[in-house]
Amino acid sequence: MLQAIIIDDEENSRLTLKNMLHNFCKDVEVLAMAHSVPAGVKAIQSHKPDVVFLDIEMPVHNGFELFEFLPEMESEVIFTTAYDQYAIRAFKFSAVDYLLKPIDLEELRAAIARLKEKKKPSKENEKFKVLSYNIRNPFRKLGLPTLEGYTFIQLNDIVRCEADSNYTCFHSINGKKILVPKTLKEYELLLSDFNFIRVHRSHIVNLDHVQKYTKTRTPTITMADGASIAVSARRKEELLERLGKV
Repeated sequence: MLQAIIIDDEENSRLTLKNMLHNFCKDVEVLAMAHSVPAGVKAIQSHKPDVVFLDIEMPVHNGFELFEFLPEMESEVIFTTAYDQYAIRAFKFSAVDYLLKPIDLEELRAAIARLKEKKKPSKENEKFKVLSYNIRNPFRKLGLPTLEGYTFIQLNDIVRCEADSNYTCFHSINGKKILVPKTLKEYELLLSDFNFIRVHRSHIVNLDHVQKYTKTRTPTITMADGASIAVSARRKEELLERLGKV
């Protein structure tokens, strides 16, 4: 049984989520609800829940400020938000779970399922700091969920992303490799607007780190880490067009 706290300044939102959890998520027990960050801090300190459903836009203190009051909080957090698509991308970049208002029941169930699949709770708030940063600034950091927790990497430090079955291997400029349990397709959608391009079914590359394009029967590009990557015929034209703009 997961124990939860709901923090939201809107009473209707609090009650709606509580009722959804009570009626359709029998493995979640709501211990308390709070209408503000200070009240939420007291509830978390008192109950030490497994998960906090946290609204972002609240008067006086927004949801991000919760972590200033509780820098060592061990509860998992699922944000509830009415933010637009720009901010939703920030959530994905920061490896933070969220529910878009009005909350969809299937998405709520999926969020609970992801939470239960975690081997151990997160004991750091770095991903929330990255989220706050990414919402206020152009996207520069990407949060990568790994088997050990989360790794955060600057976009400019990523040389290429390589498919590895249902995993993606990130190759950084310093030679470090980070294996992430997500498909390359998910990162193709996330990175397509940030100078990354998929050149082959197995590779996404950072155009800033392309060092050479070789015209052969099957064209190849040489990356900053020395890797030579084949370019598929259907990706060749787009690659050359975008390389011309770098």
